[in-house]
Amino acid sequence: MDSKQISKLLFTLLILLIIECRAQIQPEVPNGMSQMEEESTEGDAKEIASQEEEEAHPRYFERSFVDSETIETEDKAMLYRDFPGAAEKTVQMDLEVLEEAEDSLEEVEQQIKKMSEADIVFQEAVALLNKVDDKKSVRKAYALFQQAWKMNHTEAGGIIAMAHVFGIHFKQNLKYSQELFVNLSATGEPRAQAGLALMLSLGIAGYNRSLAKSLVYYTFGALGENPLAMMAMAYKNWQGIGVPQSCEGALVWYRRVADRVAEDVTLGSPVITRVRLQDQFENPNFFSTLFDQDLIQYFQFIADKGDTKAQIGLGQLHYQGGRGVTVDYKTAYTYFQHAADKSNNPNAQAYLGRMYMEDNSFSKKNYDLAFKYFKDAAHQSNAMGQAGLGQLYLNGYGVKKSYTEALKNFKLAADQGNVDGQLNLGVMYFRGLGMPKDNKKAVKYFNLASQNGHTLAFYYLAQMQESGLGMLRSCHVAVELYKNVAERGKWSEMFMTAHEAYMGGKKDEAFMIYATLAEMGYEVAISNVAFMLEHSETAIIDGSELSRTALMYWERSAAQGYTQARVKVGDYHYYGLGTEANFEEAVSHYRQASDQLQNPQAMFNLAYMHELGLGMKQDIHLAKRYYDLAAETSKDAYIPVFLALVKLAFLYGWEPFYNENTKEQYQMYFTLEYWFGPSWDIYLITILVGVLSALIFVIMNRRQR
Repeated sequence: MDSKQISKLLFTLLILLIIECRAQIQPEVPNGMSQMEEESTEGDAKEIASQEEEEAHPRYFERSFVDSETIETEDKAMLYRDFPGAAEKTVQMDLEVLEEAEDSLEEVEQQIKKMSEADIVFQEAVALLNKVDDKKSVRKAYALFQQAWKMNHTEAGGIIAMAHVFGIHFKQNLKYSQELFVNLSATGEPRAQAGLALMLSLGIAGYNRSLAKSLVYYTFGALGENPLAMMAMAYKNWQGIGVPQSCEGALVWYRRVADRVAEDVTLGSPVITRVRLQDQFENPNFFSTLFDQDLIQYFQFIADKGDTKAQIGLGQLHYQGGRGVTVDYKTAYTYFQHAADKSNNPNAQAYLGRMYMEDNSFSKKNYDLAFKYFKDAAHQSNAMGQAGLGQLYLNGYGVKKSYTEALKNFKLAADQGNVDGQLNLGVMYFRGLGMPKDNKKAVKYFNLASQNGHTLAFYYLAQMQESGLGMLRSCHVAVELYKNVAERGKWSEMFMTAHEAYMGGKKDEAFMIYATLAEMGYEVAISNVAFMLEHSETAIIDGSELSRTALMYWERSAAQGYTQARVKVGDYHYYGLGTEANFEEAVSHYRQASDQLQNPQAMFNLAYMHELGLGMKQDIHLAKRYYDLAAETSKDAYIPVFLALVKLAFLYGWEPFYNENTKEQYQMYFTLEYWFGPSWDIYLITILVGVLSALIFVIMNRRQR
């Protein structure tokens, strides 16, 4: 609704208010009026009786409704005739009301104009922010958000406040963000409510940690459709954090977020790399998951020389992003164009078809060109080209809609393992497009597409699990599938922002981004928060709370199946970090990590505790068994296990001599009486004299020579 429509609506409301006021205004009546009423009292009874008789008639309400305006006009005319001053006073009051209404209308119009200008600036900023391959546009977008906030645009204010929390394009300032969150939350701004909930949950910016209060603000933010708040509510319901564990409650919130993510899925959705700091710390070669700039430059060099494979590889890398490379549609298009024009490469043609089928920051939709490139690729039996043709026929984009042609092309693509062909075949069977519905076949193709990581495949499987279509209903599985979809939203791009900040030495900024993602239920982010707290890499959390808070996050990470986190929880109970030392509790966590997750470190720890009898009965045989299992599970454990087994063998050999139950019977073997009898001292003296004599003889012979 634009400002003109709003103005018209407000003007109409004011006119209605004026009419209502005039209906309620009663002119002053002279004192003689009461005398007239007394004189007419005698006729009141007859009038009431006749009125009751008239009201009983079935046509009364219809007549009264139709003639209401006529009756009111006649009453006013009679009143003005009997009391001439009343008419003038009524007109004067009407004019005063109209003047006040005009003043109010001018104020409202000014506010609407100001709000409209702020909204225009805000929408321009949002459009720039969606250009994910243009960093200059992102910086300009935040400058426009700042401008819109100065014009009192509340949503822009929420974005600015969050930017100060993360230290994105602004210096990190939690106190300033907290003040903005408080003011904006009072106006009902969902992002501000979610931000305030985050601070209360972490216990930062002057707040004590309060899970109950944070849940209140998360609830309001979720009702306002804020993704952070909705995912936080879903995660807390799923894990039972601060609320009773409820699969159905989690299902509702995750579904709402997944619906939004599914609407925004494109063929070229960016690939997000979620870096786990614990793995990076333990593995020196971790950065093999990120592209080395020297390697990219090498590929660029050979691509410029005309190498088709290098051109397609670089095109894909810039088209989808990931592994430390940002999306750049212009560069991707250039590489694909070279490969398609000079080498007639079907993969390059298919990618160009994709780019023309969907809007991006470089090329606009052009279904005719998309059809051309897809057709050229499909004629060379390219699966991506066949799937692209199928989508054009399925939706009638640039061609006449044909389910038959769509089905044929999707089957050809799916038979070659193409994920888009598999997904769209599933959709056709699921919705019964050009064929009877077949939920079992739909499940088959959705499963195939999900194995290749297609977001929409997880989304459709979640819908079918939730409804029990083609399978038994499972709330737990549906929640996990919806969660998988929800975690692929645009906000997951913050992972790379956080890692860049971490590697750049901005540890507090990285911590706040990871903490926000952790509140949304991202397991990798949860473990990263725990890692940073364990290594005291942030000053945001009070030093006395680091170990206790780290333990809490390790427990949350372990609850989502991260085996190393389960071992960490055991370590914290073993050493008494953030809690009292408890060997039995440590054994419980190590056993879970060992038996259920096959973690070699947990097996080694259990072996050690069996060896020393910590938290359990001492058992050298079980200790050896767990040492052997650790070596079999991981090659890296071979050397420490070998050393531990050498030590264990030595202890096993000497066990009879120090074991309380057997050492007495073995002590006799260490007495001289057992070996030489009661006269052992005579034998010993004789031996010593003989040795001494032999030494004297040897020394004397050497001197004579």
